[in-house]
Amino acid sequence: MRRRIRVTGTVQGVGFRPFVYRHATRLGLRGWVQNDSAGVLIEVEGDAPAVDEVTRLLTDEPPPLARVGNVSTESVPVAGDAAFAILDSGHDGEPTAPVSVDTATCAACLAEVDDPADRRFRYPFTNCTDCGPRYTIVRSVPYDRPGTTMAGFTMCPACQAEYDDPADRRFHAQPNACPECGPRLRWSLSGAEGDAALDATVAALRSGAVVAVKGIGGFHLAVDATDATAVAELRRRKSRDHKPFAVMVADLNAARALCSLGAAAAEALMSPGRPVVI
Repeated sequence: MRRRIRVTGTVQGVGFRPFVYRHATRLGLRGWVQNDSAGVLIEVEGDAPAVDEVTRLLTDEPPPLARVGNVSTESVPVAGDAAFAILDSGHDGEPTAPVSVDTATCAACLAEVDDPADRRFRYPFTNCTDCGPRYTIVRSVPYDRPGTTMAGFTMCPACQAEYDDPADRRFHAQPNACPECGPRLRWSLSGAEGDAALDATVAALRSGAVVAVKGIGGFHLAVDATDATAVAELRRRKSRDHKPFAVMVADLNAARALCSLGAAAAEALMSPGRPVVI
């Protein structure tokens, strides 16, 4: 049998196509999956129990970052596909598909950043299918690299190999990058890049300066929160005499040293969104 499945909701930028690909191939199914203007469109062909199982997984066990709104199905004629594939995105119709919010760097990526033997050692833009920027880099839907601010960064052979490998956690990860091919830190006052740019930023903060950090979502004005003079200067520049500033900490222990932290707040701080918690 062959079934066409339409999935709507937050299903772009969450690893949904790789998720479908892996389960379809595991179950011996043939067909395809693609993003389009409305969400994700799938056609699967094979034995009825396997088709039913992959359909169930879309609702009951979707990728962690996905928020499935609706799954609709219809039977279509058997096409005789030789395998299962991820097709180029379709662009028919008015774009209505939401894109996932940005998510904090996952544990697997952080382990790479901290590993001196890894090619992404100390690379601040490390991401994978389960983490990284989404909403703040997208320019158009369907969500594909050419429709994001990553379009100008051509993947190096190593990153491309990850992107093309169904067994890799960066399979079809649109923001995939590394120090060889991706964005880099830059200190605008001197043009220093990479670690030199980071060192210059740290030195400026320690000296009491106000530093404008340009991120994927805009500019953040930063100071050393333990430097009362620097904080007062930032308040003066922002005309923000009393309203609290957000404080960035390294971990939960650092947060608990500054304030009373309840279970719900701690859970929110460690969630994929890593939000500002009041």
